[in-house]
Parts: sequence; C-alpha cells; structure tokens
Amino acid sequence: MKIVKLEDIIGTEQEVKGDTWESRRLLLKKDHMGFSMHDTIIKAGTETHIWYQNHLEAVYCIEGEGEVETVSDGKVYPIQTGTVYALDQHDEHYLRGKTDMRMVCVFNPPITGKEIHDENGVYPLVEEE
Repeated sequence: MKIVKLEDIIGTEQEVKGDTWESRRLLLKKDHMGFSMHDTIIKAGTETHIWYQNHLEAVYCIEGEGEVETVSDGKVYPIQTGTVYALDQHDEHYLRGKTDMRMVCVFNPPITGKEIHDENGVYPLVEEE
C-alpha cells in the first residue's frame, strides 16, 4: 500500500511549474503502477499547446472552467467541473483556462517526473536511471 498526500508533494521536486500550469506528480513510473497520476493547476487566462506523442492522457476536471481544442479538426470542447477528456489518439491540442482549473491527470506509459515539454508540447520518453 502506498499513501501519498498532496501536502507532502508541494515544494518538492515532484511539484513542477510552467508558465501556464503547475503539476504535482502524485504517482510516477518509480511507483510501478503502470500509469502516473498528477494534480495539475491550469492558470486562468492561459493557453497551453500540448501534444503527447509518446503518452496517452486522461484528464478529470475537479475545479474550474476552460476548454480544449483539437488541432487536427479545430473542434473546441468546453471543460468544467466533472468533465473528463481522454487524449486517446495522442491528440495535439490547446488547453485554455477560463478560470483556474484543477485537473487530475493520468498518463500511460507513466512519466518519470523528469520530463519537460519540448517546443512542440511533447513529453519525451524518459527511462529512469
């Protein structure tokens, strides 16, 4: 059994911040769950270009409001508390926060926690040392 408290992640190397988001990595590859889980804040009034070419991601909005736009077809999907969206086709997308949004994100394969978005919004596959 593993117990993780958000308060124990904040302020550690498992809390990663970008210009438009903050990701608190609750479970990582090293936890051997077959996925990673993150508590992420998307900042109000921001737009983030993301394209997980190497990972599938499911996102559950537990607070706030915004939208996700898929690049391939320009479709815009409203996101609000209680909404799940799944990037099951490695969808290139824009994530926009109308208000601060708090999201629970699950990645497969799991991330190690050392990944950073490249210029295309992609997380590379990183093997732990």
